[in-house]
Amino acid sequence: MRILSGIQPSGKLHLGNYFGMMRPAIRLQERGQAFIFIANYHALTTSSDGSMLREYTHDVALDFLACGLDPERSVFFRQSDVPEVTELTWLLSTVTPMGLLERCHAYKDKVARGITASHALFAYPVLMAADILAYQSNLVPVGRDQKQHVEVTRDLAIKFNNLFGEVFTIPEPEIQHEVAVVPGVDGQKMSKSYDNHVELFGNEKEARKRIMRIVTDSTPMEEPKDPEKCNVFALYRLFADETQRQEMIDRYQAGGYGYGQAKKALFELMHETLAPLRARREELAADPGYVESVLKAGAEKARAEAAETLQAARRAMGLE
Repeated sequence: MRILSGIQPSGKLHLGNYFGMMRPAIRLQERGQAFIFIANYHALTTSSDGSMLREYTHDVALDFLACGLDPERSVFFRQSDVPEVTELTWLLSTVTPMGLLERCHAYKDKVARGITASHALFAYPVLMAADILAYQSNLVPVGRDQKQHVEVTRDLAIKFNNLFGEVFTIPEPEIQHEVAVVPGVDGQKMSKSYDNHVELFGNEKEARKRIMRIVTDSTPMEEPKDPEKCNVFALYRLFADETQRQEMIDRYQAGGYGYGQAKKALFELMHETLAPLRARREELAADPGYVESVLKAGAEKARAEAAETLQAARRAMGLE
C-alpha cells in the first residue's frame, strides 16, 4: 500500500503540527510505502519571502528527521524538487470543472481571512490532486478540513480515467479522528495565524510562558474539575501514557488540585518528552549537508515514480 502525506513550510512547526500531522505521518512507515513531502509549492499561496520559505523548508526537514522519520523506510522530499507534478497539474486542469473548485470551502475560508484571492489559491486542489496521483497513492491521511480536497482528487482521477483510460489509482482519504484538533492556549484549534500555538522546538522560556497562559474556567482549586472540558488536560493527554492520564483525571476529580499545578505538570511532561527529539535535532542541524542529501535522495525516488505516471498521462492524452 502506498500512502502520501505532506505539510506546508509556512512557519516554525508547533504542537498542533506534530500531533495532527507529523507523528501520524511518521507512523505511516509501519503501514506501507510512505511518501512524505514538504509542500513548498503550496506555501507560495501565502508566502512572498523567499529567504523565509527556504529557512522554514529546511526547518521542517530537520523537525521530521528529529522526530523519527527514517529516510530508508520513507520517501522524503521537497515538492519543488519534482517538477513533473506541475506538468501533471496542467493536464489535470484540463478536466477540472470550474464549479468543482468554486465549491471548495478552503479557498473561501482563506479569502475570508484576508489571504489574496490568487489563481494559485483557487487552483490549490488541482495541485494537491497532482501530488496525490503522481505517486499512485492508495491512501491519504488528512484532517477533516482537507477531506474535500481528496474527494476532488478522486473526482478528477475518475473523470480522467473515463476519458483517456486507466492511468490513475483512485485514492482513499483517511480522517485522523484521534487528534483531529489540537487546542491552542485559547481553546481554539492551534494555529500560528491565531498566535495561540506552542512551538515544537521553540525557546523553553517562551514555551513555559505560553503553557501558563492556557485559558481555563474559574472553578476554585478546592473543587473537583472536569478534565474533559479543560484545555490543559486536552494537551496533557497527548503527551501522557494511559497511567499518567488516569492519574491526572483522578487529581482533577478529587479536588484540591489547581489549574496552575496542571499547567506545570503539562510543561514538565512536554519538556521531558521532547528532550531527546530536541537533542537529535541539534545533532542534525550541525550537519546541514546530511539533511540536504536526504531530501535529494528522496526527490530522485519521487521523480522516478512521478515521471512514470506523467508519461502514462501524456501518452493517454495524445502528447506522446
